[in-house]
Amino acid sequence: MTKILYVEDEPALGKIVKESLQSRNYEITMAEDGLAGLRAFESMQPDICILDIMLPKMDGYTLAEEIRKTQPKMPIIFLTAKSQLNDVLKGFKVGGNDYLKKPFSLEELIIRIENLLTLTSGQVSNAQEINFGKFKFLPLRYELKCPDNTFKRLSHKEAGILSLLLKHANSTLERKEILLKLWDDDSYFNSRNLDVYITKLRDYLKADPNVEIITIKGIGYYFSY
Repeated sequence: MTKILYVEDEPALGKIVKESLQSRNYEITMAEDGLAGLRAFESMQPDICILDIMLPKMDGYTLAEEIRKTQPKMPIIFLTAKSQLNDVLKGFKVGGNDYLKKPFSLEELIIRIENLLTLTSGQVSNAQEINFGKFKFLPLRYELKCPDNTFKRLSHKEAGILSLLLKHANSTLERKEILLKLWDDDSYFNSRNLDVYITKLRDYLKADPNVEIITIKGIGYYFSY
């Protein structure tokens, strides 16, 4: 079971988020201030951390920096009411992988957790950047550097799909595996959504004709570069 450390000093919000995540079969450990969060992190070794920024005793930025000292690749999501650009940039600078502004929907939080876990699992996702063909993929920043040196900002789903394709490069990746990892079910509706994202990725990658996402009818995709 995936273990989540959730540090939040608003009890009402914390209770709602905790119950929602538990309903998705996540194991949640909560703390209400930064120091308690650091102690919890050291004792539980979570798979991902969700940190409020405005915390008593130790703010979320400082807590993230302390976490990074021992676990430099720990996935971290910041939750905060602070929405100024400088605040967002500071969050990324201290090591945050994602930044969700309050108020937020629980569904959006869950999607971001699932995608970040997908992106940071395995050798491909743990890399700071992956070169393929004439492209460079920065999975933790959801960015694709194109042959003309411009950057394409990817959605969470697009980045997740590209990560899976790269992990299975030059082999077959089943549609069902993508759907279960990124959507949690392989329903018809989600399958059609997958088609849309594959079309978008093909459009992004057409600048290099050697990079191909080949459809294997009834099975999935073959990614080559």
